[in-house]
Amino acid sequence: MTPDLLYKQFKKLVIFLIGISVLLIGCVLFFTPGPAIVVIPIGLGILATEFIWAKKLLKKFKEKVDSFSESAKNVKKKLF
Repeated sequence: MTPDLLYKQFKKLVIFLIGISVLLIGCVLFFTPGPAIVVIPIGLGILATEFIWAKKLLKKFKEKVDSFSESAKNVKKKLF
């Protein structure tokens, strides 16, 4: 195993551990008072730097937030 490969594997492991930790904290905040809606995308963003599955989840999350935002704008227009 070359030092470059070992470094890449170690970096991937560290990013995975940090990203999963932030994501789990966000999941806990979802059920307790806290900014889960902010923390979960941060965890996915960290994971998305190394993992394609996290990038896809982050994209889906952004699409859902955009659709909720559009729905809220439409409701606001109807009320005011």
